[in-house]
Amino acid sequence: MSRFVFVLTRGLEDPTRVTRTLQLAKSAHETGHEVSLFLTDDGVVVAKNGMVDNIVAPTGDEAATHLYYLVENKVPIFV
Repeated sequence: MSRFVFVLTRGLEDPTRVTRTLQLAKSAHETGHEVSLFLTDDGVVVAKNGMVDNIVAPTGDEAATHLYYLVENKVPIFV
């Protein structure tokens, strides 16, 4: 098992990076790794209630799905 720290610095202006960061954190956690997520700069916006619901990558992936998984599984999220 490895430890991963993901740092999200992008917000609503970059839905692809937001979604992919959250997706990678979720995938790492699902495969048994220890994961932490740091929200900084524009990435802090995803911590505000309801904001992540509006973030969808051009591929159709929704950031909320990944973030809600992290929250439900008690992955540490630092703002």
